[in-house]
Amino acid sequence: MKKNFIRVVKLAFVTASALAFMNCGDSVADAVDGALGGLSSSSVVGEPVIDPVTGEPMVDPVTGEIIYTNPESSAAMDPTDNPITGEENGDVGGEGEVVPPTGDTPAEGGDTPAEGGDVPAEGDVPTDNNPSDVVTSSDSEGGVTEPASSTSESAPESSSAVVQEAPKGIFLANDTDENKDYMEVEYFTNTGDNGGAILAYPKRLSETQKHGVVLWGPGGGSSPSQYEGIIRRLASHGFVVIATSESPDGTGRGKPALDWLEKKNNTPGDPLYQKLDMTKVGASGHSMGGLQSEEMLINDDRVITAVLNNSGDMAHVDGTKVPATKTFAIVYGEGGMERPNAEADYGNPGVKAPACLIKMTGGAVGANPECQNGECGWGHGSGPWGGMAATVSWMRWHLGGEDFRKADFVGTSGAYINGPIVGGPGNWKGQCKNF
Repeated sequence: MKKNFIRVVKLAFVTASALAFMNCGDSVADAVDGALGGLSSSSVVGEPVIDPVTGEPMVDPVTGEIIYTNPESSAAMDPTDNPITGEENGDVGGEGEVVPPTGDTPAEGGDTPAEGGDVPAEGDVPTDNNPSDVVTSSDSEGGVTEPASSTSESAPESSSAVVQEAPKGIFLANDTDENKDYMEVEYFTNTGDNGGAILAYPKRLSETQKHGVVLWGPGGGSSPSQYEGIIRRLASHGFVVIATSESPDGTGRGKPALDWLEKKNNTPGDPLYQKLDMTKVGASGHSMGGLQSEEMLINDDRVITAVLNNSGDMAHVDGTKVPATKTFAIVYGEGGMERPNAEADYGNPGVKAPACLIKMTGGAVGANPECQNGECGWGHGSGPWGGMAATVSWMRWHLGGEDFRKADFVGTSGAYINGPIVGGPGNWKGQCKNF
């Protein structure tokens, strides 16, 4: 304390001397006298300062008194001492920044966290022996690099180094409503292996997924062009559709159509080159075309599921020939001439494959909710037009793997069990077995 007090006196004395030499008047000298007057000489007196020229003691030009040295001031000032306050300085950082000495606490009234404020948790404060915790450096853009992690976890790999897994399953339109058309479609007529087929597929084929295939068969005496609605609907949902020129009994047109399509899938330069998943093939058709689809399901390993529209084996046995590893459905009308065959083909107790029988009801005009008097209500032409949504949904389920659709067909209540027929009168009435 005494040391600091003497330094203050010396500073005041030097300042007063300078002012006096600047001839600032007697008032300044008086002020200096007043500043020093309260100090006892014993607190500052030491040995007289000798003038090296005259050999005599030096005299203060202001007071006329002999100048004495102070014994305590003879020691060299510590370069870390503040010349004004006399307090010990902290380490001096770059660009004049003063770093407080380690272990010092803020002075009373200094910047301390307010009560209840955010205080770093123990372990968050960087320590002297872990300098990596506090390294911050500017990058070329003038930003600041984030502090290095103090954990032992390695940094996450760059996304560019991660191999992106290809999507699983066949491509399907993102939209899932089977009652609507979605994607734009390429539609070709007079094509196929015999020049009489129709080929349809999405205008923008997927670059990351294969497309499922649907073989369509027209009714007896009908051309594939009469089924443009359901062909386009299926293609707009992501399928590649090949509709045969006709549907003779058996596989006479179905097999050549699939062979032709498979060749396109294996021909470099073809628009369909490597775009098809020939293990995900479904067959469907109307009336005689439905019989074709059932025969293809039984006899062609590429076909894994089928939807018979307004159809059913007239001998009521073909359903029993479908392998248990495959699936099929029969969609029919309440008043269609196919009704007895559809119900008997499905109802044969020898059927082992998972299968559904889906009836369209309530299409008749009048009080009777279900027409059973010949060709009335939802009749022989119901499936491919008013009931096309059932075929689309079934294919998305069994080819596309959309298992959530199972609840629409299997159970006690669902879209194709007892739900309304969208866009037409009446309701679906469905039943399933072997699921």
